[in-house]
Amino acid sequence: MNAVAEIRDLRVEVDGRALVDGVSLRVTAGKVTALVGASGSGKTTTGLALLGEYPAGARVTGEVRLPGGPAGYVPQHPGTALNPARRVGALLRDIARTRVRALPRRERRAAAHQRVLRALSLAQLPDPEAVLRRYPHQLSGGQQQRVVLAQALLLGARLVVADEPTTGQDALTKQRIVDRFAAVARQGIAVVLLSHDLDVVRALADEVLVLRDGRVVESGPVDRLWPAPRRLRTAEPPATDGPAELPAADGPAELPAVHGPADRTGLPGAGREVLRVGGLTARHGRTTVLRTSALTLRAGECLAVVGRSGSGKTTLARCLAGLHRGHDGELLLDGAPLPRSLRDRTRAQLAAVQYVFQDARAAFDEHRPVLAQVARTAVRLRGATEADALAEAVSTVTGLGLTERQVRRRPAQLSGGELQRAALARALLARPRVLICDEITSGLDAVPRRGILDTLAGLLRDRRGLSLVLITHDLGTAAALATRIAVLDGGEVVEEGPARRVLTLPEHPFTVSLLETSTRVT
Repeated sequence: MNAVAEIRDLRVEVDGRALVDGVSLRVTAGKVTALVGASGSGKTTTGLALLGEYPAGARVTGEVRLPGGPAGYVPQHPGTALNPARRVGALLRDIARTRVRALPRRERRAAAHQRVLRALSLAQLPDPEAVLRRYPHQLSGGQQQRVVLAQALLLGARLVVADEPTTGQDALTKQRIVDRFAAVARQGIAVVLLSHDLDVVRALADEVLVLRDGRVVESGPVDRLWPAPRRLRTAEPPATDGPAELPAADGPAELPAVHGPADRTGLPGAGREVLRVGGLTARHGRTTVLRTSALTLRAGECLAVVGRSGSGKTTLARCLAGLHRGHDGELLLDGAPLPRSLRDRTRAQLAAVQYVFQDARAAFDEHRPVLAQVARTAVRLRGATEADALAEAVSTVTGLGLTERQVRRRPAQLSGGELQRAALARALLARPRVLICDEITSGLDAVPRRGILDTLAGLLRDRRGLSLVLITHDLGTAAALATRIAVLDGGEVVEEGPARRVLTLPEHPFTVSLLETSTRVT
């Protein structure tokens, strides 16, 4: 079968360190090739090489060929690939027009529109006419991903590089993503999947390359690599000198036991209501995307907001943080009204409710040292002096497992897990009452993900004035931290209650289906 793309003996070196060393692969039409490995293994560098993209200052040797034509890219955070100032329809029609120039002028507009609808259909985006009228920020992460995929299809890409496409997605949506890329492959388009999600790799890939420290350490058809005793050198550093073993080929995945934060009823002020949401209705333009009944957050609690992509989780979080003004209803902080827009909130109110974003890298200025950005919060929101803020920033980041040397660097020189800790530190310097964490572990490998969860558990235990709103698609994450869980579906809270009850005795059919999907291999 003819190759759509081919890499031969690729080496990418930056400042004397090899990010990729001697990698070769051959990608064929209609097949899915997965690159698997830990953060820093070289999978993203290899994937971007297929697009002709390399790190600044890189020294590159080897050969990259794309005889099959253009390649498309679906990034881990797809919103970064969309123009926030233009509606989705305008973005897609601009591309479609370049494909219909050979037609008579009177036929071009209708033909371009049909191409857009066909691309959105192949990308499995329902209600495309409504989506075309929205701006990128009015879409969920999963919807943004499908729009970016549609862009690649409109360009006539014969190869699509998908970087961690299941990041931040619930179990139900993960299965749809698998189906979506499988449908793309059936159209004769090659897919290169960069992922640390082994369930998705097993369900979707035809060929697998396992990378470690920039080298291919194992490769072959997925069926040959998966059964024991074949072993996979993946995300977690091995406990011994031997590599980690692949998961069993069948059998359900266990949902973690429900622990939740320690009981705080004996602490001063514990259990007092900090935040109340009453009858909130949020809109994107004229479209209602969220309706909630009463939700409360008490001192020391973790409220986990769980649901599939597009269910309204992030919209709810952005309403709480003052980042989404298009809503009605009641928001009370310590019994006092909280303005809808952060522009109308006082410094004390801004400090009291802090937001940690899913994409920590995009939340930092790439040109300034991380430590300076962390310290700035204390200066801006609490009136601290520069010297005091810097000292507090150093103390906070080191308490979260980073070193002063690390955070004196610019964001590009830190890993995703390190930047998430820095983002947490920046929020904590405001000394918030409510900390909102939006899918902050979803893009991390197993080791940094567990470290972030341990950090959050420690913060709830040690900071008596802190409460947490945890936005997550992952019931295992909710089980590890939550005191209470609210389940969203279709923009409505369909179930809410103590974490143990919701996870062991769910009442709503959607919660039941979410639990069933989460406890079986995708």
